Amino acid sequence: MASETYVGRTIAGYRLLERVGEGGTAEVYRAEHPERGPCAFKVLRPRLRSDPVAVKRFLREAGYGARVVHPSVVRTYEYGEADGLHYLALEWAGGESLAQFLHRNGPLAPADAAAVTRQLAAGLSAAHQAGIIHRDLKPENIVYDAATRQVKLLDFGIARDAELPPEERLTRTGFFVGTLQYVAPEALSGALVDGRADIYSLATITYFMLTGRRPFAGRTPRELFQQMLTQPPTPLNAAVPGRQFPAGLEAALMRGLERDPNRRQPTVLEFAAAVDVGSRGGPAQGTAGGLFGVLKSLIRKK
Repeated sequence: MASETYVGRTIAGYRLLERVGEGGTAEVYRAEHPERGPCAFKVLRPRLRSDPVAVKRFLREAGYGARVVHPSVVRTYEYGEADGLHYLALEWAGGESLAQFLHRNGPLAPADAAAVTRQLAAGLSAAHQAGIIHRDLKPENIVYDAATRQVKLLDFGIARDAELPPEERLTRTGFFVGTLQYVAPEALSGALVDGRADIYSLATITYFMLTGRRPFAGRTPRELFQQMLTQPPTPLNAAVPGRQFPAGLEAALMRGLERDPNRRQPTVLEFAAAVDVGSRGGPAQGTAGGLFGVLKSLIRKK
């Protein structure tokens, strides 16, 4: 049976023009607002209106997104309830998911991958400064505009507030949130994570942009789970036979993929700076004119 559609309706001042996507909890529409112009409009599915957990998660995504204002993060305009519906109005970001772009066009050149990583790191840094850990970074949650080469991060549905007391942040023992191919190893047991988990996920995305492959080759979730907890990731220069990357770039990626979060770069900006220097043939650990110079430029762009 087809789900109810809200095309043609005006909700909270947004006229819904067409349905452009749907997931397990919400439907997404292209909408028009008299002042904001084109928008993305998410509506919680009718069957979940009476589910307090689903409503809480939907509103949590909206609230976290509203706290992060940055050019590399899809902007949250407003959220609430109207006509008996829970809604979330977002910036309409042109382009397609990074996953779709890479599937169609293949891996990126090191300079292009570094440019995407810099933008994502700047947006993530803004989230971290707002006390938010994303926890579900993956190419499907990144909008890429090939014409402008700009990216925007979206979907704070399973993000968490780093400022909440520990008893409110813990995940059930033995369970993790996120996408297995991109989640940090420390999250696999349901342990409390911090911003360094996002560094690991961003490193996995950068690795995928460069190679079209992921650091672990497990064919099943169980196999992948075991590899991530017991084996080192495939070195960048062993990922694609016959293709070699600068040593500094490989060093930056492999540090970001360390199983121990204490061995990764301290921040997403430092990870992106190391990738940037490495992509241009420089060392992973630069001097004031190298790594730290790039880091300063990233901070200025925030």
